Amino acid sequence: MNAPDEATSARPLLIGVSARIYYPGTPGIKVSGVWTKTLHYLEQSVAHWVMSGGAMAVMVPAVDAESVVRRSDIRLDDYAAALDGLVLQGGNDVAPESYGETPQHVDWHGDRIRDRYELELIEAFVKAGKPVFGVCRGFQLINVMYGGTLLQDIATQRPASKSHRDVSIYERHVHPVDLVPGTRLAALYPGVSRVVTNSIHHQGIKDLAPGFIVEARCPEDGMIEAIRKPGPGYVAAVQWHPEFHDAQALGTFDDAPMLRDFLAAAQAARSAATPAKLITT
Repeated sequence: MNAPDEATSARPLLIGVSARIYYPGTPGIKVSGVWTKTLHYLEQSVAHWVMSGGAMAVMVPAVDAESVVRRSDIRLDDYAAALDGLVLQGGNDVAPESYGETPQHVDWHGDRIRDRYELELIEAFVKAGKPVFGVCRGFQLINVMYGGTLLQDIATQRPASKSHRDVSIYERHVHPVDLVPGTRLAALYPGVSRVVTNSIHHQGIKDLAPGFIVEARCPEDGMIEAIRKPGPGYVAAVQWHPEFHDAQALGTFDDAPMLRDFLAAAQAARSAATPAKLITT
């Protein structure tokens, strides 16, 4: 009879995580040692969130014009083939140029280098039939990837909106989020219509990408908080940071069902890609 390769099925899922990028040379800040170098890094809480579901987190490095390794030397398709899914970390703003605009303020120029790298990552994993999940910046970039646009600064462009960021308390800044009935996200939380999530962003979705559905909104101003691309494959994202939620804290959203759903999609993608072998009985 034919059966999947048991060794392949048994090993932990390998989930790629896009790299945050640190660039040296900020005016007025003196650095030395490793801080004089461009750094690609994985925020610990993101890795631990992925690992809490029994998977292994693998950071996927970026390359740019100044790298020793050139863009032509690395194939992100190979990462997509080797890994079982992709999580896009939070971090720097998405560059307005990535969605056809120019920065309205010098502080909102974003990270065009990281945009190009992560857009290629999304394309590679989607093409390989692997699930993609975006967090905060990743949520915004997925929207841009599929033709949506962003508010460069919520407070400036939607002054009547709720404050979605307070740097003085960072992940402890929270607000309610309503799950949209009938969506996959809502189905993961039967009987739950409103949750409390952290909020650490000053940008947000302006125009939703064509073909996407909204899975959650902030009830106080209607800002989109979760999106999904329906149909075959798995592309979903949330504006909050699931890696910062404390599952033991009362009143805090439990992101574990959401993680399990993503990892189940990764396992299904692996099973579909694993060649069967003949087992004699």
